[in-house]
Amino acid sequence: MKSFSSTSFAGQHADAMALARAAVAKNPQALFTDFQWFLYEGRDTVFFTAFSTQTYDQDSLGNMVAEMVALAPQLTHGFNGAQPGEPFPKHILDAITSVEIVDEFDGYPDKWLSRSSDIFDRKDLPLFRVMAAVRRDGPDAQGRASVLQVRSSHALLEGSDSALLTRSASAGHGIQSDKSNKLPFGDRFKLAAKGWMTTFIYLVMANILAPREKPWGFRTLALERHRLRRLANKLGVRQRSLMFALVTHALNGEGAEKHLSKKVIGAAYTMLDTKRNSADDDFFRVRALEAKFKVMDDFVEYVRAVDNTVAGIEQKDITSFQVVINAMFKSMRTLNRLIPALPNKRFWRFNGGMDIVLTLVPPHRTYGPMTHGMIEPLYCGAWHTEVNICTFCPGRKYVTLNFSMEQRHIANVDKVEALLDEIERRHVTPHVMMPSVEELR
Repeated sequence: MKSFSSTSFAGQHADAMALARAAVAKNPQALFTDFQWFLYEGRDTVFFTAFSTQTYDQDSLGNMVAEMVALAPQLTHGFNGAQPGEPFPKHILDAITSVEIVDEFDGYPDKWLSRSSDIFDRKDLPLFRVMAAVRRDGPDAQGRASVLQVRSSHALLEGSDSALLTRSASAGHGIQSDKSNKLPFGDRFKLAAKGWMTTFIYLVMANILAPREKPWGFRTLALERHRLRRLANKLGVRQRSLMFALVTHALNGEGAEKHLSKKVIGAAYTMLDTKRNSADDDFFRVRALEAKFKVMDDFVEYVRAVDNTVAGIEQKDITSFQVVINAMFKSMRTLNRLIPALPNKRFWRFNGGMDIVLTLVPPHRTYGPMTHGMIEPLYCGAWHTEVNICTFCPGRKYVTLNFSMEQRHIANVDKVEALLDEIERRHVTPHVMMPSVEELR
């Protein structure tokens, strides 16, 4: 059988475990791919949170975490004393879980959201935490007895893992690249060269242009899916284009004063793609793409322009940007081995001029023992140093928008739903949507 680990170990499972343990005994991050290493070094974190009809204590929460680790064995990697693939002993479960009693759920889940830097404080503990807040007097009027949150290093979990775990499904990664789809030598050489060039440029520019650390804020917003579906059909655009446009247009503001950009909003967005190649990362399934959205005051014109931009990107090669980024991660890790002081703190604060990252995670549908009792909306998001992020998490009835961004942008989150209300009321001339990349294929 294939190894559970995120790197390529051949042979039987027992041999793979022996190799894994020997590797992490020398270096706790030895099993990390270059992409994982980059996110670990950057202290990037992710979270999942939801209300539940269940009541939790320390033991029941520990049991849930044990089930989660069995489904996502990568959670046993990356810390001093790690035993890859092995269940955690009780003292570790107790150390990474916590339960508190609260009078009401006012302010949750937003009051819990943070950079989660505490995950990295103890080098001898796993790189994730699970917490629960239990209502003192039992379920409230909405049937909510508790609220749960999982916080993790982004090196261990991505949006597709969260979606799988909510379905009580295995989130083990195996090998995500396709070694049989090998890129030509010329392409590999060019990509490696671009990786080193990008690394050098980023290091130089970061030390010149990196901003000071800014006040940061977190917000969540839940929108009913049927509203988005109905409006997207009315406008003749893809639902993801509508969500991208709602967020970027609302955050940017109207009139002469723009908060993100006056002319073009630079955005990165993510998607899953099954067409893998040998240069892909062996752990992460996600594919990043780069987009430029021209600023327009009229929202209907803007959302249709965003939809055309997204369609144009996805009709082209959607692998090149991610492959170049992967090459940069590899060269940066190599450089770090030679010069441990690099990358420095200024590097992590430099976002390359990107205004916002838009992440659409796979649908989250609760099923099975892992999420028994959890109720929508479900919240899932991320924090990266000095990067404005909106993570879209679709469930059955709701899509949640999870914001991690400069504090000055947080007040504009309220404008998203106000903009949605306004466009729903407006009479819009029907528009024929461009075919999707799937339809063109």
